[in-house]
Amino acid sequence: MALKIEHITKSFGATEVLRDISLFTEDGEFLALLGPSGSGKTTLLRIIAGLELPDAGAVRFRDRDLLARPVRERRIGFVFQHYALFRHMTAAQNIAFGMRAKPRRRRPSPRAISDKVAELLSLVQLEGLGGRYPSQLSGGQRQRVALARALAIEPDVLLLDEPFGALDAKVRRELRRWLRDLHERTGLTTIFVTHDQEEALELADRVALLREGALEQMGTPEELYHEPASAFVFDFLGDSISLACEVKGGVAVIAGAGVPIVGPHPHDGPATAYARPNQFDVAAGEGAGLAARVRAVLLAGPDARVDCLLDSGGAIEVRLPLDLARSLAPRDRVTVRPRTVRVW
Repeated sequence: MALKIEHITKSFGATEVLRDISLFTEDGEFLALLGPSGSGKTTLLRIIAGLELPDAGAVRFRDRDLLARPVRERRIGFVFQHYALFRHMTAAQNIAFGMRAKPRRRRPSPRAISDKVAELLSLVQLEGLGGRYPSQLSGGQRQRVALARALAIEPDVLLLDEPFGALDAKVRRELRRWLRDLHERTGLTTIFVTHDQEEALELADRVALLREGALEQMGTPEELYHEPASAFVFDFLGDSISLACEVKGGVAVIAGAGVPIVGPHPHDGPATAYARPNQFDVAAGEGAGLAARVRAVLLAGPDARVDCLLDSGGAIEVRLPLDLARSLAPRDRVTVRPRTVRVW
């Protein structure tokens, strides 16, 4: 394995930010640190970079103790959320900064630096823009300059702290595809912090989901989405609907209807069942399941969203194929029933 994090604990005053975190990456792997705000993602990234020290634990890269090395010797590239570019320097000068700041005996020649900058501008698709200042670049272009600057020092590990957080949704989607392609070309071990579930699931080889400073689950995007270890994982990784149920003999009974349980079966008794909005059937009239009244039908998009007001209280929004949803109208009486559920 390339990077190994062992039993990392960190507190700021009386607040415990990280609690016994252990995880690893393979060489060339793209790992996403995912979790809500305050889960400890950025603190863990800063510890790897050497910008924070843990209270306990170890960080090793290819069996080298990183905690024993100063920041300048860790060979780690760091890309911040808000670019952190030097405003008085051009894009090319920003990219060259790390190379020119090296000690004289390790500093490349001016020609080598110039060639490297040109190579990196081409790699991040900014050919011809090296003479522009940050204020003359778009947000996406500035983030590419920041990434090129991190790559210029030829790091062993690349750390990205929510690098697309300041960009609009369309630019984020475009840069996600570009970043994954760049990762494939460079082969760098990369750790990417995000609170965006879609971003993590699309980009990463594996995802480490943090919650309140602890590791909730780690695995491939497919494993976390289809085999969630807890209700928190299921709820965080996509839209979900929770319903009160009674577990009886491996079946969740919801409003008199028995619904199959996917995954581990809990003990019999009262519980909460979870399902995705697209895992529901909606039938006109009365039947076994949740009695409801249609409040709205939204047909814009690849599928329809049907907002239902439950007789038992509360509302749920389910998703149906467009052809089925077109048969429904506001104020229709319906029965809503999940096809399968998960129960923890």
